[in-house]
Amino acid sequence: MLLPYAPAFVCFLVFVVGVLRERRRFSNAVFLGLSLLLAAGGWTYRLHQSHPVRDGRVGVTLLVFALLGIVTLACFLVLNGLTMIRKEGVGAAGLLSLMTGVALASLAALSVATAVLRGRTLTTLTATAVALTGYAGFLFVCFVVYAFVYGRLNLRRRADYVVVLGSGLVGGSEVPPLLASRLERARAVHGRLSRRGRQPVLLTSGGQGPDEKLPESHAMADYLVARGFPAALIQREDRSTSTEENLRFSRSIMEESKPDYRCVIVTNNYHAFRAALTARRVGVRGNVVGSPTAAYFWPSAMIREFVAICRTYWRTHLAFCLLVLAGGGALWRLG
Repeated sequence: MLLPYAPAFVCFLVFVVGVLRERRRFSNAVFLGLSLLLAAGGWTYRLHQSHPVRDGRVGVTLLVFALLGIVTLACFLVLNGLTMIRKEGVGAAGLLSLMTGVALASLAALSVATAVLRGRTLTTLTATAVALTGYAGFLFVCFVVYAFVYGRLNLRRRADYVVVLGSGLVGGSEVPPLLASRLERARAVHGRLSRRGRQPVLLTSGGQGPDEKLPESHAMADYLVARGFPAALIQREDRSTSTEENLRFSRSIMEESKPDYRCVIVTNNYHAFRAALTARRVGVRGNVVGSPTAAYFWPSAMIREFVAICRTYWRTHLAFCLLVLAGGGALWRLG
């Protein structure tokens, strides 16, 4: 009987239609996550129907596994944050991973304390915290899963530009490994497009920061030329100071030269989906591909990207959080 899987099928169908219409939407990630969650719910229901359990052993077992999973994830994030601080220095990226791990460990400790003490106020506080964490966790899993899917969707065969998004320079003038990986991926994409009969322009995008000796786009172009890439095929956008400006100013250059342009945008893999959302918002006609990132850097970077996306949709998230807090207050009064 497939009826328990019907809601999952509907959500997956909406996801497929959404990807075919516009792959650069966060709603695609949400519908994919909902389809997986509802499919798991349908499987659990079928399992219960075929093997009914009349006591609470299954619930207790699931709770224990959930707590162990949270503690394991918390330990991993704390260790990753310490690794980030050791390799990259004290900064927001490493601290974000570290603080997320500490927050999850605190939630696990709070849940255990609630199970032992069973106070009304403590129970309400824990339930509210779990609901908010569950909401954020669900969205984060949606983001990670769809970012993985998005990175493996086929690119268009036609592209007039390959746009490389800049990042900070080392010592004010040198291309760091993170940016070098973007440039190498851009060379590979450019070569693949050229073999299909087109020769797109490679557009390096990045302005000059206060601690930099030259614009990022110039350092990027120099890096490519030094490795044999034809200088005649490089164009520079040297005014931008953020991802949104990278894309806005690059769009102006491309539209001025070729109004019906198509492009491929290159950044690091952890940044690809957010860059795609930004590209859609500012009207750039192109999808994004990602270059490899060091494994230790990836968890912190993904958390940072997720936080940035949440800031974009902050009104929706604030409304949900206020609704959860109001529900927690109502339960406390009724209890």
